[in-house]
Amino acid sequence: MNGHLRPGQRLVAQELAKRLGVGQTPIREALITLTGIGVVEMRPNRGAVVRSVRPREVRDIFLVRRVLECEAIRTACGRVGEDELRELAAGLRRLIGAVADDRDRLVADARTLDNRLHDVIAKSCGNAFLLDELNRLKLLYRAFRDSAYEQKGPLDNYLRKDVEAREHLAIVEALIARDRKAAVRAMSRHIVSALGYFGEISRFVHAEIVPESRPSAHREATDGHVPTDGPS
Repeated sequence: MNGHLRPGQRLVAQELAKRLGVGQTPIREALITLTGIGVVEMRPNRGAVVRSVRPREVRDIFLVRRVLECEAIRTACGRVGEDELRELAAGLRRLIGAVADDRDRLVADARTLDNRLHDVIAKSCGNAFLLDELNRLKLLYRAFRDSAYEQKGPLDNYLRKDVEAREHLAIVEALIARDRKAAVRAMSRHIVSALGYFGEISRFVHAEIVPESRPSAHREATDGHVPTDGPS
């Protein structure tokens, strides 16, 4: 989920188990779960691979996310503890404009605050089914986010650190004020803003990997293996 694996990259259970120091059974179970979410797909003769999400799919995913997150914050407004919200607000204010030699630390802080805010809203929504759905899909959302922090150049999500922090702060301030309408509006703006950015990321990544992933006629017919019989 840290953006270290490229779309189309194979996920071999034995290699992952060795790298993570666990058995292959939990790895296979995790791959099945990730396939259901949409992060991984199973391909004939290749097994599990990191899934490439097309721009239209990104749009559809974030439109669903907006519906879920806006309903969650509508019902969570007034239920989240004020001390928790004020701690989040203080952390977000520190993040805005922060400059550090340790980029990784600021990215980690941004991720932590992002996770904490969205998780506390989901947990406070009072709807177990909505909570389950948000928890199921947040792996996909966070895969997008963490992959974006690995981008270089103008699409680097680090360059949007202050924009995201201000959007999160607007959400928190509306929750502190117990202004349900303002909280829903702030959440909706935040998701739409993310949709625009991640749509650009998806278009860039998809354009980059399509030529690499398109097999030749010979490779497609043989699955990359030279036939053992027939004409050479």
